[in-house]
Order: sequence, then structure tokens, then C-alpha cells
Amino acid sequence: MDINDFRSLSTVLVFIAFIGVCWWAFSPSRKKQFDDAANLPFSDDEINNLGSSKDASGDDKKKQD
Repeated sequence: MDINDFRSLSTVLVFIAFIGVCWWAFSPSRKKQFDDAANLPFSDDEINNLGSSKDASGDDKKKQD
């Protein structure tokens, strides 16, 4: 077994891994999970606006020790 056999084998293994990642990423069963993850930045704005404890100047309303 020489270096060219090793290169060929590693190319085939990387190609199989690439096909596996593509299958995982584009499988229809994962679409809902990816859609939920894609909308996370937008849902974070609602949480921050409702639970903010800062006044108009940006200072915390809580008393600091």
C-alpha cells in the first residue's frame, strides 16, 4: 500500500462523510427543527422587550449595593 492508495481511500471516506452531512441537513424530517432554529433571533426580541428592567436612560432600576 503506497501513498496513492491512502489518498484514494481518504477521498472516498471524505466523500461518504459529505454525503452523510448533506443527507442530514436536507432530510425532510429535520425541516421543522431547522425552521424553529432559524426563527430564534426573532423570538428573542419579544422576550427582551417584555422583560426589560431598564428605564429610558438605559440604567438598571434595581438598587446596586
